[in-house]
Amino acid sequence: MRKLLTCLLIFSVALVQAQETGSIVGTLTDKEVNNEPLAFANVLIKGTTKGATSDFDGLYEIANVEPGIYTIVFSYLGYETVEVPNVTVESGKVTTINAPMSASEGMSLDEVVVTTTARKDSEAALLLDQKKALVIKESIGAERLSKIGVSNASAATTKIAGVSKSEGSGDIYIRGLGDRYLSTTMNGLPIPSDDVNNKNINLNLFSTNIIENVGISKTYSTSSYADQTSGNVDISSKSYSKKGLSVGLSSGYNTNVLGLDGDFKRSIATEDVTLGFHKKQYALVDLITRQGWDPLKQKNTGNYGITLSGAEKFEIFGKELKIFVAGSHSKSYQYQEGVFRSYRSNVLDNEFTDTESFSSRTNTTGYLNLGLKLSDNHRLKISSLAVNTSNDNVYEQGRNGEGYVFDQDPQEDGAFVRDQNFKQTILLVNQIEGVHNINENNKLTWAGGYNYVLAQEPNRVRNEANILDPNTVQYAHVGDFQQRKSSQKIEDTEYNAYINDAISFGALDEYDIHKFKLNIGVNFRQKDRVFNSLFAGVRARDFQVPTVDQFSETFTAENFDNGLVLREREADRYDADLNVLAGYANLDFHLGEKLSGNAGVRFERDEINVLWDVANFVGRVGSIKKEYTELYPSLNLKYALNEKNAIRFASSLTQTLPEFKELAPFEYVSPTGRVTSGDPDLEKSDVLNVDLKYEFFPSRGQLLSATGFYKNIKNPINLAQTRGSSGNFQYANTGEKATIYGIELEARLGLLKNEDEESILDFNTNITKMWFNQDLTEFFQYKNKTETDLQGASDLILNGSLSYNSKTEKEFNATLTGNYSSDKVFVLGSPEDFNNSDVLYNDEIIEKGFFTLDLVLSKMLTKKLQLKLVGRNLLNPDIQQTQLIQDLNTGVESDKVVLSYKKGAQLNLSLKYNF
Repeated sequence: MRKLLTCLLIFSVALVQAQETGSIVGTLTDKEVNNEPLAFANVLIKGTTKGATSDFDGLYEIANVEPGIYTIVFSYLGYETVEVPNVTVESGKVTTINAPMSASEGMSLDEVVVTTTARKDSEAALLLDQKKALVIKESIGAERLSKIGVSNASAATTKIAGVSKSEGSGDIYIRGLGDRYLSTTMNGLPIPSDDVNNKNINLNLFSTNIIENVGISKTYSTSSYADQTSGNVDISSKSYSKKGLSVGLSSGYNTNVLGLDGDFKRSIATEDVTLGFHKKQYALVDLITRQGWDPLKQKNTGNYGITLSGAEKFEIFGKELKIFVAGSHSKSYQYQEGVFRSYRSNVLDNEFTDTESFSSRTNTTGYLNLGLKLSDNHRLKISSLAVNTSNDNVYEQGRNGEGYVFDQDPQEDGAFVRDQNFKQTILLVNQIEGVHNINENNKLTWAGGYNYVLAQEPNRVRNEANILDPNTVQYAHVGDFQQRKSSQKIEDTEYNAYINDAISFGALDEYDIHKFKLNIGVNFRQKDRVFNSLFAGVRARDFQVPTVDQFSETFTAENFDNGLVLREREADRYDADLNVLAGYANLDFHLGEKLSGNAGVRFERDEINVLWDVANFVGRVGSIKKEYTELYPSLNLKYALNEKNAIRFASSLTQTLPEFKELAPFEYVSPTGRVTSGDPDLEKSDVLNVDLKYEFFPSRGQLLSATGFYKNIKNPINLAQTRGSSGNFQYANTGEKATIYGIELEARLGLLKNEDEESILDFNTNITKMWFNQDLTEFFQYKNKTETDLQGASDLILNGSLSYNSKTEKEFNATLTGNYSSDKVFVLGSPEDFNNSDVLYNDEIIEKGFFTLDLVLSKMLTKKLQLKLVGRNLLNPDIQQTQLIQDLNTGVESDKVVLSYKKGAQLNLSLKYNF
């Protein structure tokens, strides 16, 4: 299949590039027949031959209009010609002109409505882009995000068909494929991860006040990096649209936190934290005695936030400079309680029926966007994003005295665990983009980026103990040094760039678009990571304290002279780099009025190097080098049945590269005690992708679509349980092949209109149903099980929203949003003993499906002041992970809950004022 596609496409290579032009769109109505849509009217830019004709719904579009000020002429046989002067068209924006037309002289120019919106912001404009695009694309803009009360990019993605979010891991899944199968970009350039456990950055870091839209490309085009099997998430950051300043204030509570009555806990490390920034006071080994071990109490647990944004336009040395700045600071609190269990070989290994998690999150964001117009043909844009986010977590299990840990000393019962961890991430993203119109048929675009990430856990504190009686607690010792403090630091540096030359040729069609456009370009990416983790443990076998809240009494200088033993282990570390160099060529084509498309091929070389020095690896030191050189073709076809209906086809070859954390054999311990490590023998996956989509646009802003898709994955990568008493989770090539079949249905409809024929009640929904299967290598076969589902893949995903907009001067909005994703495999199973794999095995862990419901109410109190009430997770469902366990005496299998908690509902009230 690879050779066939490559041969077919090697000389036909293409890409749709973002146009640095504007568009004029609108609706023409007939005053003679109660403002019904006026079809087949002519729209012309005066003094040019550029124009369009309105369709049956009175809709028209003049695309690819160079920025400038124009006079637009509307004409229709037997009707009065209308001229609208001083219409401004801006780069990357859509100018809307709605005009009523009349056979008499009764129409005045005041009846013409002219508005300009950012193309990447307006939902209607994004749908128009989707309709005209040569590739399959879906986006959600800031306009809709505001209506549904979404606060960050992570939540925004789940409003797009086929996208779900795992509560167990926090990963985004597109068409059932998780973190390792995705890629994330900002303005088309790669951005790094803030977490050693993730390939993609935590999208919660991107607040909506800097987002213009979030787009997901589920099909591949060869100008993009080939490491994207299920899709690419691209965050388009905001730029100048109009002069102004806005300020927002918000406050709220989590319903779980409200019930704590002032007993909320924060880690001891927060003593060194101010506004989310940690200042290290001591070396890790000195923290053993110089800083306590018990968590602190937090009195004020109300959520709060402030946002600021402003835009201005200047003229400097005769050049136009546009500036947009935004900043935000917020803090939120969350509390969870539930259960945790683990099994090994169908035998209970750990059990805690009273887990508690106290979490607080602080986020500070600063954003700057500069747009410099050197001339009508040459423009530059600079974007700079700085984010500081901190997450503080105190996790406890076993306080009720009923905890159980198999084979623990001094006893198995009465087990208690506390894990305190403060994590801070500093992220810097800097980008520069250039657009140069060499001539009317040649456009050169380029961009470069520098990214930096510093993610650290400066003082993680972990204690394991046994509650012997209400007045006696003794430190536990399955092994030594279970009372410990540790630190971890990740430092990522990345440079990336692209350059693309687009050459248009061939005859012009009725919309002034060339029949062909050839894109030739290169991509470059160099990413370096330095990771280290330091451990300082204390052996305290014979020491006792009255309660689990008095651990600090033990770790004193005096006690170290009387039996406490300190051990500082040599630091674990790994250094890694990724180098990508690629060249591509592709061709956009318009073959007649109905058939268009894009085809291309990409040559890419990927090199991954990892060097490690970790305690859990035999000999400690090791290294690997992975090098892959491949051709990646893609084909996208669009057949327009008529103005409103189109069929699309897409096929491509892509890959999934193993990540640094999936290759390095470092073991990371979660607060519950689950251990995850990488596998140096991991190899990349190769993927064949096929999509077939039908789109129907009933009227402006509305959509009905159906998509069928297929993926064939060679060497699928999954997280699986490993054999041995440690009970680790490890990344592995668990099979030779995996297949995915699926169908997506989407509808965006207006249900109710006002007297002006404007939609005031809208319904949006999308449904995704999937069938997936992967074979299992012998190493992962048990109980005669030779195949399984894909890790993280839900076979049913439902998203829906019902929105009301009063369309009055003081607008009122109400949106109810629901989301559901069905059961998914959290981690694959494995045998403990190959000869007795029908009994001695660890079955897969399932994350159960659940439904969430959000409500957003907003009201413009004045023309400039908005009041908004947001309720998230209103149903507060029980989030569970289960595992099928076999009774070794009876052979009967039953589902056991291994993890369970509730997040609590989030209630938030905010005010926003636009100056």
